[in-house]
Amino acid sequence: MEHSPASPTIETQSLSKTFGNTRALDSLNLQVPGACIFGLLGPNGAGKSTVIKILTTLLQATSGSAWVAGFDVASQPVEVRKRIGYVPQMLSADGGLTATENLRLSACLYGLRGTERDARVQEALRFAGLESVAGHLVKTYSGGMIRSLEVAQATLHRPEVLFLDEPTIGLDPVARRSVWERLLELKADTGMTILITTHDMEEADYLCDQLAILHQGQLAVVGTPTDLKDRVGPEASLSDVFLAFSGVELEQGGHYQEVREARSVATRLG
Repeated sequence: MEHSPASPTIETQSLSKTFGNTRALDSLNLQVPGACIFGLLGPNGAGKSTVIKILTTLLQATSGSAWVAGFDVASQPVEVRKRIGYVPQMLSADGGLTATENLRLSACLYGLRGTERDARVQEALRFAGLESVAGHLVKTYSGGMIRSLEVAQATLHRPEVLFLDEPTIGLDPVARRSVWERLLELKADTGMTILITTHDMEEADYLCDQLAILHQGQLAVVGTPTDLKDRVGPEASLSDVFLAFSGVELEQGGHYQEVREARSVATRLG
């Protein structure tokens, strides 16, 4: 399939994934435009993490197709990986290293060297708001500082698309808001397409230009937060939207150890 400049930045066609007798994704057709923050919502087991793993080339689909930044994730995985950043649920920053050391390591993995690497690392520290603590071990950081560092690591190579799986899970309200502002800044400054999964309705309402609700591996509804609320009724909240289209209610940290534990639990829950 050829993609024109006007094509969606992310697209899936009849994308399906089965694990034994379990169908995690069922003929998902999704289009994500460029330069937006797009949210995938759904209860545990709805298929959100499966979608991200396929789109980031970490998992092969059983059938169907998917494209990211114009490249087929199945037949052109190397090209896809060059153009994406990925922040998983599981802690990706090394607590035994400083922020600067974590960023330099990531820069090397992205093939950045010399003065370009040093400039990108300093730029990333400024973006994450960590310049004053760049030499401190990450295990001494708050949860919000860790997440900001992880976003900075994932965008050192200036990807076209950034994937975040539950970006603020385990964070306190102040830390959550700090991460939100950094993601909005990233979209505004770079035009990056950002796809997130979330269980947090306030996060989805505040951050996302468009939302898709998944239910039992299928696309239940897609639209802007305002449009979706209008479809449900006057004064409807996103929680009302979620209940209306999925039939279930969503169930809704602090420092390095707490963040690691919270993300480990979230990952086990799916």
